[in-house]
Amino acid sequence: MSIDPRTLFSATAREYALYRPRYPRALFEYLFDCCPDLDRAWDCATGSGQAAVALAERFAEIEATDASPEQIENAEPHERIRYSLQPAESTNFPDRHFSLVTVGQALHWFDLEAFWPEVQRVLKPRGVFAAWTYTWPRVTESIDRIVATRLLDIIAGYWLPHNQLVMEGYASIEFPFHELPPPSLTLQQYWTLQQFLAYVGTWSATRRAVDELGDEFLRELSEGLQDAWGDQDREVTMDFYCRTGRHES
Repeated sequence: MSIDPRTLFSATAREYALYRPRYPRALFEYLFDCCPDLDRAWDCATGSGQAAVALAERFAEIEATDASPEQIENAEPHERIRYSLQPAESTNFPDRHFSLVTVGQALHWFDLEAFWPEVQRVLKPRGVFAAWTYTWPRVTESIDRIVATRLLDIIAGYWLPHNQLVMEGYASIEFPFHELPPPSLTLQQYWTLQQFLAYVGTWSATRRAVDELGDEFLRELSEGLQDAWGDQDREVTMDFYCRTGRHES
């Protein structure tokens, strides 16, 4: 069963565009090298369009889709990207149309029984599918302890079952492609405290907890982090997982 992303991410589409981390440059260099050509790519569940924009540096045409009108409205424009409102599992694209299909931090929300045949339909022979995800942010031991007790412990019961797939790095998802060796990557950002707090505020579990409990726990998190974080930018590191496969037929 899929989760309707329109209800999960539409309300914070602007914050999602501003505060979600940027993907590693090395990820896209890896994907460019894997593809049979650089004609057309589909970035599915594009959100703010950050992956689509990176792909447009080398691909001639990018189709970027999302199920949320608000996400599409806040996506970054680019002359080689065409944004459209379409569900992941059923699109209007022609058969064998794309050399690459990507899904960044969204595969766990899809109805995979319907999505996999759609990807196989639109991929060219030898085309590539790639999905990636990332997990908890790490800063310093002292900051991580505060985040664990004042945020992670509180929102633990508000994660949906789909989020377990993220925590596993998508390892348990059945993958209907000839799997390629994944790149070894780490997600790194340099953030102020306010940027970090804005980021954790975009988590689906955080928003569900706020809806039920109010936002007092976020204020307490902010207060608890003030001294430990200080005024400087901090390096924030997240484990990064990518599953990549080739469509053989």
